[in-house]
Amino acid sequence: MPVESGSSASSRQAKQKRKSHSLSIRRTNSTEQERTGLQREMLEGQSKSADNLHHYLKPEDSKLPLSLRSNLLDLFGQIEREFENLYIENIELRREIETLNDRLTAEGQTIDGGDLTKGALKAKASHSTSQLSQKLKTTYKASTSKIVSSFKATTSRAVCQLVKEYVGHRDGIWDLSVTRTQPVVLGTASADHSAMLWSIETGKCLLKYLGHAGSVNSIKFHPTEQMALTASGDQTAHIWRYTVQLPTPQPVADISQTPCDDDIDFSDKDEADGDGDGPNECPSIRVSSTTLRSHQGVVIAADWLVGGKQVVTASWDRAANLYDVETSELVHSLTGHDQELTHCCTHPTQRLVVTSSRDTTFRLWDFRDPSIHSVNVFQGHTDTVTSAVFTVGDNVVSGSDDRTVKVWDLKNMRSPIATIRTDSAVNRISVSVNQRIIALPHDNRQVRLFDMSGVRLARLPRSNRQGHRRMVCCSAWCEDNSSCNLFSCGFDRQAIGWNINIPVLLQEK
Repeated sequence: MPVESGSSASSRQAKQKRKSHSLSIRRTNSTEQERTGLQREMLEGQSKSADNLHHYLKPEDSKLPLSLRSNLLDLFGQIEREFENLYIENIELRREIETLNDRLTAEGQTIDGGDLTKGALKAKASHSTSQLSQKLKTTYKASTSKIVSSFKATTSRAVCQLVKEYVGHRDGIWDLSVTRTQPVVLGTASADHSAMLWSIETGKCLLKYLGHAGSVNSIKFHPTEQMALTASGDQTAHIWRYTVQLPTPQPVADISQTPCDDDIDFSDKDEADGDGDGPNECPSIRVSSTTLRSHQGVVIAADWLVGGKQVVTASWDRAANLYDVETSELVHSLTGHDQELTHCCTHPTQRLVVTSSRDTTFRLWDFRDPSIHSVNVFQGHTDTVTSAVFTVGDNVVSGSDDRTVKVWDLKNMRSPIATIRTDSAVNRISVSVNQRIIALPHDNRQVRLFDMSGVRLARLPRSNRQGHRRMVCCSAWCEDNSSCNLFSCGFDRQAIGWNINIPVLLQEK
C-alpha cells in the first residue's frame, strides 16, 4: 500500500471531524494525489502486460487469424481493466476501514478514559450490521427449510415393505380395489379390456373378467355381496358376480424392512413385453349379470351407494348417472360439470356422492332427502381434479393435476382445512379408515403418505429393484389384511402390495 503524504493525512483528519458517527462503511473518494499515483501504477502495469500479451500473440508466432487476435487483445484488455478497477476499489475500502477503526478507537478513549475493549468494539460493529445479518439469516432459513424438513430425524421411522407384486395384465392398470367381504381379494382394472381378481397372499390370479369391449377404467366391490362393478371405455358399466377359492398360502420370502423414503438408483427400464408370470390357468367370466347403458362417452369411474342397491357412474359425456341395481333403470342424471368427469366416490355411511372433473371443480351431491337433491360446487383447484374421496368422518380429500391435495370439512367447505403441495400431478388417492392416512399416487412414479393435517409421513421406496417404473395411477388401503395394508397400481402393468407401519408418535408429529 502506498504511504500517505503529510498533507493527505491532515486533510483526512479534517474531513473525519465533519462526518457523522455512523458505523456503516461507505465508499468514499481518495485524494487526487493517491488516485493519480494508483492510476499511474496501473497504467504502467497495463502497458507491461499489454506488451507481454503482444509478445505471446506476435503475428510471426501465432497461427490465429489477425481479426481473431485483435478480438482476443481487446477482450483481455477489458478483463484487465475490470480487475484494475476492482483492485483500486479494494485499496480505497481498506483505507476507509482503517479510518473508521481509528475513529472508533479514539471515541472509545474519550468515553471510557482508556483503551476500547474488544467486546465494546464488537458490540458497536454488530449494531451497524444487525439488519444485514438478520436478512441473511432469514434468507438462509427460508431457502433451506424444505431441505431440512425432509431430513428430520425421528426416533421411530416409518417402515414400508414391498410384500407382493401382482403381474399378469397386458397393459397399464388404471384402478384397483379390495373386497369388503370374505374372502378378501384384490381387484384390478386394466387398459387391456380385462379386470382380474387376485389372491393377496400368493399373488395368484383367481378370476379374469372379459366382458368389456374397451379399457376397464375402474373396479369397486359390493359392500356385502360377492359382486363387482366395473366401468369401461365401451360407454357401459357392468355388474358381475364372482366366486373364488383362495389357494393355500405359501411362505413369503424374507424381505428386509426398508425405511420409507428409500429412493436410490432410479431406473427407466421397461417391463418385459411378455406376460411374465401371467395367469395362464386363470378362469374367466365373459358375461355380466347387469349392464348399465345411458352414457354417450367413456365411463371413467363407478361406485356403490351405501347399502349396495344403487350405483353411480361418471363419464366423459360430462354427466354422472344414478342407477337402480335390481332394475338397471336410470334414476337420476347428474349434470352441471363443464368438462369431462374424471372420478366419482360415495360416502361409506351416508347417501352422498362426490364427482370430480376436468373443469377444475368437484361437486357434492346429497341424496339423503328423497325429495331434495342438493348439489354444491367447490372450486379449490386450478387444474383437473383427478379424484375426490370421502373419509369415515366428515371430510373430503381432493387431488388434482395442479400438484396439490386438499382436505375439506363437510360442515364448512368454503376453504380447505389443509393443503398438501407436491412436485407432481396427483392421481386417484385413497384414505386409510383406521389410521386416517392419505396415499398419493403420482405421475412421477412416487407414492407419498400424509396425515389429514397435511404432514408428510413417508414415501414408498422405489429403486431399480422395486416399486413402480411408470406413472402410478391409483392406491387403495386394506384394513383387514395383516400382510398387505396398501396397494398401488400403475402403467407398468403391475399392482404392488405394501406393508406400511407408521408409528403413532410419527403420526402425531
